[in-house]
Parts: sequence; structure tokens; C-alpha cells
Amino acid sequence: MPVTTPLRITVVGGGIGGLAAALAVARSGHHVTVVEQAARFGEIGAGLQLAPNASLALEELGVLPAVQHTAVAPPRLVMMDALTGNQVTALDLRSAAYTERFTHPYLVTHRTDLHAALLTACQEHPDVTLRTGHTVTHAEQDGSGVHLHFAEPHAPLIADAVVAADGLHSPLRRALVGDGEPVCSRYVAFRGALPTERMTGPMSRHAASEAVMVWAGPRMHLVQYPLRRGELYNQVAVFESDHFTPDSDDWGTEAELEERFAGTCQAVRDALPLVSRDRRWPLYDRAPIDNWVHGRIVLLGDAAHPMLQYLAQGACQALEDAVALGRALGRSGDPAEAFNAYADQRRERAARIQTNARRFGELCHLEGMGATLRNMLLSSRGPDEFDDISWVWTPATTPVPAL
Repeated sequence: MPVTTPLRITVVGGGIGGLAAALAVARSGHHVTVVEQAARFGEIGAGLQLAPNASLALEELGVLPAVQHTAVAPPRLVMMDALTGNQVTALDLRSAAYTERFTHPYLVTHRTDLHAALLTACQEHPDVTLRTGHTVTHAEQDGSGVHLHFAEPHAPLIADAVVAADGLHSPLRRALVGDGEPVCSRYVAFRGALPTERMTGPMSRHAASEAVMVWAGPRMHLVQYPLRRGELYNQVAVFESDHFTPDSDDWGTEAELEERFAGTCQAVRDALPLVSRDRRWPLYDRAPIDNWVHGRIVLLGDAAHPMLQYLAQGACQALEDAVALGRALGRSGDPAEAFNAYADQRRERAARIQTNARRFGELCHLEGMGATLRNMLLSSRGPDEFDDISWVWTPATTPVPAL
């Protein structure tokens, strides 16, 4: 049934997924409160890639122009062999074939810029209330609503329904699903953005090209692309640690980073000293689950389907979630009905991307003869051949074909 009486929806988590969900739900006619545990809204990290499925979602949320103001539309996606320095394959993102197939642009942006665009849109929407310093400890629900309790001395918050967008280590998911902690892949990332003018010598050629560069090597890779109108250059060095132990944080060190990349080509070795070492990021995911909906509480984004970064779809899938949730709540004022419709639309696609992100990571990190065969296979692909990635970049309005 169409919405007649606005619901009071609380979104737990003020990251990209949470703000996108709040905006989508408010635009569908409901009152939304976002509760964030941090003292202020913000994002950490560096760059992220927004494939055309994400650009479509941002357009539907009304924030695509704001994101495009600072984003870069790279002309190509390029895979290089990190050992030889030779190009393996590339896709042309400005060709007629791309535009006819996908319509919406492929963008790269700083996480803080995307978050700021969503935050501004939420601040300007009359039906969105933003609260910081609210750490959810537990939720109690009955047939009429949900009571959220907080670690801080705030009164419980009563909502008709709750969206858990509280990230990879979601306390709400842990309480509702009970599947323990995320799975560590044994890989870590060192990432950050620096002023583009610091990319000097041979590295400046790649920076000037504005392409997304992926240097694939044995159990490691380096990603590079420009950010913020080309003023910044994003670099992410990823590698598998030989010293991983689940009960220790003493693995994936800078010394291991240097050791793993020691045999790479000159271009990669030149870039490595400029990779940010301020923080190391262990990479986690989870196996897909079916139970996103728990009464009047529903999971969204990394709380529902955390995935490895190898298809560059983590934020993209959270944005797709937000749009689907907003549409479902626009069609029905019954939270259970709307949540189940949203989960039914999103569950299979998100699970497929989760599992294939792992597979693409394995492909990227092949060694020896496996890498040689990969390069031979991919080198035969033309720059306008999108068949193997189109299902990822196209939101599922109809069932996707099996692999």
C-alpha cells in the first residue's frame, strides 16, 4: 500500500551508507533520525571508485551534481603487470560503447567529498534529524516499535523501525544475526592521497593520464588514480601477510610491505615511498547471509554484506541499498513489508558481488604460470568489451545471468 502516514525511522550509523539511507527514506516521505557514535559526522580513508551503478544511485538521491563537482571521471581503467611493467588490459570509459551501455559516468572521488555531499543533503532535508555522540548498546522491539538504548546518558529513542547501517563491526548485526566477527583475508592495505605535484618523474605520466591504474602482482597490488579535480593522487598498496595471526596486531607491517613489493617494476617501486604509512587497514569480509530483516530492524551496507575491495563495490552497493530501501518504504507504510521487499531485491545481487570480489582478488594476485595465463587471456580483450563486468555495473532490475 502507498505511504499515507509517515513513519519514524532511525538510521544507526552516519557513514556513507547511513546518510544515503537517511536521504532516500526521507525523500520517500518518512521522518528520519540518524544516530552516530562519533562526536561529529565525518569519514576516514582516501579515494573510492563509483561505477555507473553508484552514479545512478547518486542521481536518484539528488546528489550526483554535488559529487561530480569534485570527482574525476577517469578515461580508462588499466591493469598493469606489477613485475614487468607491461599493460595487461584496459577499458575505455569515454567511448560510445561505454555510454550506450551504462549511460552514467564512472567516477573516482575522495571518501570525505562523497560523505560531505550526502551530509549536506541530509542537513538540508526538513525530515532528517542528525545526532552525534549516540552509541547504541542494544535495541528492544515489539509489535509497535523499537527502543534504542545508548552508552551515553541519553533517553532511549523510540522509532517505528530501525536501519542498521553501523558498518563492518555492526553491534546490531552481532546481536541479531549472531555470526561472530568478520573474516580477515590476511591482506592489508596502506592507503592515502597526496598532492598530485609530488608525483614526479616517470610517475607524473600516469598521474597526468587521469586513468585508474591497477598494478597486479603476486599476492599484492597497487592502485592509483586522481582525486578532487586532479589536485590529489590516491595510492593504495595491498598485500598478503605471511605473519598473520588472528589474536595479534603485529602483522602486515611496513617492513612486510617493502619486502612484498621489492621485486616489482621501477614504476611501482618509485611510487611505493609515497604511499601513506599513517595507518594500515586489514581487509575483512563475511560470507553472505539471507536474514537481513529482524522484525522492525533491517541491515544495510557493510552491516549486511561486507565485501573485499577488489571489485570496488563496497560503497556502490551501500548506495544501491539506500535507493532500494527508499523505494520500498515509498511503496509501503508497513515496515516489515517494506524491509522484506528491500531485502528480497538486494540480497542475491549483494551476495554475488561479495563472493566474486573474493574471486577477483585471487585473479589479481596470481603468481607464476597463473599470472602468465591471466595476462594472456585478458590481453585479448578490447577496450570496449564490458561483458564480464557489466552485471556488476548494472543494478539488478531483472535477474542477473549465472556465471
